Amino acid sequence: MFAMRTYRLHSERKLAAVQAEQNVAGDRGGELGMDKAYTEHTPLSIEIADNIGLIALDSPPVNALGTAMRQALLDAIDVLNADEDVKVICIYGVGKLLSGGADIREFGKKPKRPFLPDVLNAIESNVKPVGAVIHGAAIGGGLELALAAHARVGMPGARVSLPEVTLGLLPGAGGTQRLPRLIALDSAIEIITTGRNVPVGEAIALGIIDGFDYGTPRGAALKLGRDILAKELPTRRTGEIVFRADADRLDAAREVLRGKRPQLAAPLKCIDAIAAAGRPIGEGMGVERALFLELMDSPDRQGLIHAFQAERAVKHIPEAGAQPRPTASAGVIGGGTMGVGIATALLQAGTDVTLVEMTPEGAETARTRIAGNLDAAVKRGKMSAEARRKTLSALTVGVGLDHLAEVDVVIEAVFEDLQVKTAIFRDLDRICKPGAVLGTNTSYLDVNEIAAATARPQDVIGLHFFSPAHIMRLLEVVVADKTAPDVV
Repeated sequence: MFAMRTYRLHSERKLAAVQAEQNVAGDRGGELGMDKAYTEHTPLSIEIADNIGLIALDSPPVNALGTAMRQALLDAIDVLNADEDVKVICIYGVGKLLSGGADIREFGKKPKRPFLPDVLNAIESNVKPVGAVIHGAAIGGGLELALAAHARVGMPGARVSLPEVTLGLLPGAGGTQRLPRLIALDSAIEIITTGRNVPVGEAIALGIIDGFDYGTPRGAALKLGRDILAKELPTRRTGEIVFRADADRLDAAREVLRGKRPQLAAPLKCIDAIAAAGRPIGEGMGVERALFLELMDSPDRQGLIHAFQAERAVKHIPEAGAQPRPTASAGVIGGGTMGVGIATALLQAGTDVTLVEMTPEGAETARTRIAGNLDAAVKRGKMSAEARRKTLSALTVGVGLDHLAEVDVVIEAVFEDLQVKTAIFRDLDRICKPGAVLGTNTSYLDVNEIAAATARPQDVIGLHFFSPAHIMRLLEVVVADKTAPDVV
């Protein structure tokens, strides 16, 4: 049996107050007496088992690193540093993950102290070694927290990422400074400038994570602490690792990014920040912070944050609880610019597509243009040649609406003429199988009038794509008066 005590920390609780309650609590196995209001607002808990101080992030749903959590982390480190029995500190997450990073409720608001870079610097410079357990995910600031620790272990299914670039930003709490010190430069550039998820096995192979554990997060934290105490797992301060910036490779990365998406500032600023990792960690983080604040004021960031929040809002529409109809196969009517773009987007999403035109020549021209879109994706590095071949094999082109009899969803993309569209929908009503979703790409015509041309208005919906449809992520969904929830 190991000796243990557990208590909660409020974000405003100072070290002296905690120590006072600790004295009142009595023996090592006791628990601090706290009122209900105090414990209800604690974003983390502390547990001391033998010589290991455990910090459990416990702020559902994603253990976000908001103001209260940041202050609580500082307070927890102070408490455990003050306890002479504690020789090592380990951080883990309660729930589904270590941490999802920034608190989205604080987006657009003036930052409050303590700032995350300061909290993570305090963890990295801590006299007692600090370990971190990554389960579920460590996203953005969550990964930066783990990078500031002196050792890291991952668990099955875990993934790590620095997705700030997808919001028009760069990692602003040491991500661009610590990651290049741990892994190869090319890998660091790719991870930071794409924001992609890195699975645990790859993260270990790259050197982001030091080891693997199959237990529970708490059990992994205890084992990590014991391994550190026994010197079976070495510890190090990431900021003390010497990184030498390769100017030629950084310049080459800039050229690649300018060729891919020259209009976006964040990926190029990421390279500038990574270059600063060749300086002492304090100087480099100063450069990173300055670049981060520049991007905070950019129109890119404002637009991408708006898109991020809009995508989240869609999850809360009235129809969100309905069981959606199947959409494994789709038909597209029209092989013009919009129809070709819509068909390309559907194919890239893994959907079997049948595109119909009025003439065989029109259908084959549409096929050629779709193939060209996929060739461009290969050239940009968005898909492999084999993926392109497989994707194109899911395309069928033909003449006449009868080819759409068995598809799950139809998207009409002809020119904006109400009479033409209503005529098409009368034919679709006759041809398509029961339950097929009938979509119109109209940008301004009344979807109710188009739906009224059928005997199944509950199956009709507006699906307004923006050109080029296979590149623009925005889709305007127009719910008509009689559209069924499972269609939406």
